[in-house]
Parts: sequence; C-alpha cells; structure tokens
Amino acid sequence: MSGFEDTRVYFSPCGIGLGHVGRILPVAEELVRRGAEVVFSTYLEGVDYVKRKGFPVVSSPALSLVSDSTGRIDLRATVITQGVSALPQFMRQVTSEMKYMKAFRPDVVVSDTRLSSVVAGKLLGLPVALVLNQFMPMVPRNEKNLILSRIVDGSILTLLSRGWGASDVILIPDFPEPYTISLDSLRIPKPYEHLVRMVGFILPRKLEEVEDTRRVRKEAGAEEGEKLIYAAISGPIQERVPLLRLLRPVFEGFPDGYKVVMSTGDPDGGSKPTSSGSLTTIPWVVDRYEYLKACDLVVCRGGHNTIMQSICYGKPSIIVPTPNHTEQYANARRAKELG
Repeated sequence: MSGFEDTRVYFSPCGIGLGHVGRILPVAEELVRRGAEVVFSTYLEGVDYVKRKGFPVVSSPALSLVSDSTGRIDLRATVITQGVSALPQFMRQVTSEMKYMKAFRPDVVVSDTRLSSVVAGKLLGLPVALVLNQFMPMVPRNEKNLILSRIVDGSILTLLSRGWGASDVILIPDFPEPYTISLDSLRIPKPYEHLVRMVGFILPRKLEEVEDTRRVRKEAGAEEGEKLIYAAISGPIQERVPLLRLLRPVFEGFPDGYKVVMSTGDPDGGSKPTSSGSLTTIPWVVDRYEYLKACDLVVCRGGHNTIMQSICYGKPSIIVPTPNHTEQYANARRAKELG
C-alpha cells in the first residue's frame, strides 16, 4: 500500500470510442492495488468496456458526433441534429454526474475530456483533476462551414477553455516539448498554463515486460523472415466500419513475404482469429502489447493512444486519420514531423 487506503476516486472518462477509458483504466487498477476505492461514470461504448474490466460503472447521458457512410465526421449534420439539444443534454450530464458524485462521496474527481464532470465536481466543491490531450478543439475549415468554424473558434471554444480551466490541475499524458504529439491541440491560454502538468504517456506495459511473441506470429501465419503488419482499427463503430471495408480486400491480397493481423475494435466480437489470404482478422485483441511488440509496422487511425503506444514500442506507423477529424490529422502530422 502507498497512501491511498480508503481514498475514494471518481473516474469520468469520455465514452466515445475506447481511447479515453482505455488510458484511465491502468490508473484505476494501480490505485485499487494501493488501497483506493473507485467508481467510473461514462457512456456509449465505454460503459460495457469498463464492466468487462470488473469496475463499478454508472451510465451518463451520451454526447457524440455524427459521421456519414464513409466514416467522415459530418459537422453540418452534427449541428443540425444535436446543436439545439446539445446544451440540454450537457446539463443532463451535469445533473447525472452530481447525483452520482453525491452518492459515491469521492475524495477526488478525475475527468478525462469530460467537461460535465469538471462542472459537476466544482459545483459540489470537490477537487478535480482533468486528463486532457486536446485543450482547444480545431474545427475543419472549408467554404461550407467557414462561418460556423469562426463562431466555434470565437465563442464556444472560449467557454470550453474556461470550463477546462476550472479544474484544479490539468494532466497531459504526452511527451514534453519538442516531442509532444498533441502539440497542435494544446493551445492553452496563459491564465491556465500554471494548471498544466506534462505527466508522460500512460503505458501499462513496457516493451521489455512483454513476453515471447512467437504465438502472435504463428497465429498470423508469419514465417521466419516474413514481415508482420498490425492493423489496429479503433474508434466509434461508425468511423471504424468504412475503413475496415476498404482495408480488408487490400490486406487479403498482400504479396508473399507479408502477413497482416487486423483488430476490428469490437469488444463484443470475441477474440477468435479468422484467416483469408494474407489477412488474419480478430474482432478484439485482448493484449495489444503482444501484437505491438511482434509486428514490424502498425496501421492505425490517428488516435493519440495508439500513436503514442507505437512510438513507445519503436514501431513505424501508417496513420489513416478519420476524415474531418482535426485532432487525428494534427496527431498524424506531428508523428510524421518527429519521424
């Protein structure tokens, strides 16, 4: 034990995709190991994932982005379908968070990119730690949404930054400058700079801690001397499926000397591998670190976690950002700049 006995921690990660939940879980596991009591609040895909990991979890009203049939984030559709209801839905989130916090009586609230839990925690007079790698979201600029982007950049983002700034501390799980992957997304106003702590990436398993990876190569049918590609396709289902449809026939037809193992990012699909041509498909990879160590190349979206994991494991990457997802484009651009 190490000073966390009887400490009650309320974790509130964003539930869109599994990246935010995934990076908070190792922190929760370590705190529980040290004697803390924890509870999670999240939504959408995050709820079932936390349940599978054995942690208590409560479900909060969901906020999400709209994607079209190609997986592209549709800003116009998001505004049309959710713009009017976004504020009431956000207030429902705040109300739910306050109810859950009152019931759990935490000593500290840890929010991962959820403004509602920051607001709820501060309204209840609780200390709030915010985990964040995108302080000021960037709206894609083109002729169709130029006015909208100006409005967002000039007003909504100002309110958002003030909301983040209400936290007691802002923890950024990234490399220090000049090696910061999320650098373009961290336009932090001077009044809030004193809150920021660059804590380094949350990596549950170091490269040297991963055991022999021969099983992974055998599972993918990769013989001695063949290159193994790990395609880690993650994110919300509406963003994953279009890319999976594009990649599957390409990977199946890869030439001799190459094998591909592709995770489709479906935690409900089990972990049984199926093979076709040069491709082995697995709905859900239980231990992605085995695959990261075994592979020669990573193919992924532009999510912060996967890019950081690939760098920590010394693997080159082909990054395919979700269309119109400016944070992923920025992450991919920084990864390219850093080599």
